[in-house]
Amino acid sequence: MYQRILVPVDGSRFSEQLIGPAAEVARATGARLALLRVVDHPDEQATAQRELQALATPFQADALCVTTTNGSVATAIGDEARRVPQTLVAMCSHGRSGTLQAVFGSVALQVLGSLGEPLVVFRPRAGGPRAASRIEQIVLPLDGSAVSEAIIPQAAAFAKWLSAKVVVVSVLDPALKPEPGVPAGDVQESSYVRSIARDIGDRHGVAVSWEVLRGDPKEAIPTWVRGLEHAMLAMTTHGRSGLRSLMAGSVMAQCLRDADVPIYTRLP
Repeated sequence: MYQRILVPVDGSRFSEQLIGPAAEVARATGARLALLRVVDHPDEQATAQRELQALATPFQADALCVTTTNGSVATAIGDEARRVPQTLVAMCSHGRSGTLQAVFGSVALQVLGSLGEPLVVFRPRAGGPRAASRIEQIVLPLDGSAVSEAIIPQAAAFAKWLSAKVVVVSVLDPALKPEPGVPAGDVQESSYVRSIARDIGDRHGVAVSWEVLRGDPKEAIPTWVRGLEHAMLAMTTHGRSGLRSLMAGSVMAQCLRDADVPIYTRLP
């Protein structure tokens, strides 16, 4: 599925937290690992290249240092990702500043929008849990909307590439009234996720299971995922609510903040 994993870094320890896990995935799948550093001025490139090479060597990774042509880090990342077909971008949600930026206008969302392909994003934290180096479960939260289901084919293929199981999850939120055509209630919700899980297994030939949770999705999903081992999430940036605020109040935002796992995501 992917021939290369591209990890952008900015010289901070925050931005480097995905390198080890990405290296493990690369070894397990046969993909090539590449680290990318983007600098603003040509006179910074030589020093940045030396630092990047020192970082890449222990992982047998390629060290790529480029200068922006228009001041856009996201454009440089997107250009490098497109240069090599079948490249997966895996990046941390914040780096040198140590502050979590809203994804609207941030590098992560700009890259996501320009690529038109899924990427992996992870929220690093000082002294917090690191991203899992072995992925055995891809948790796929769905809410009955076509938007939330848009990532199913890519998530299933991603799980197959990783030899991982897909876990389809839905949440019964008592605070929400069901919309027309959207399943509601224990029986309906169980039928929905069970049907989706069965279809994923039949269509994509991956191991699959399902789970129905209760409560506010912004709390129920990350809390449940934190109890799993070797897991990551796969989800679109918004679902039934139609919100595109990836890190500002949405379910995806809460999962990124609280689930402590990487998220394989795409724009719907």
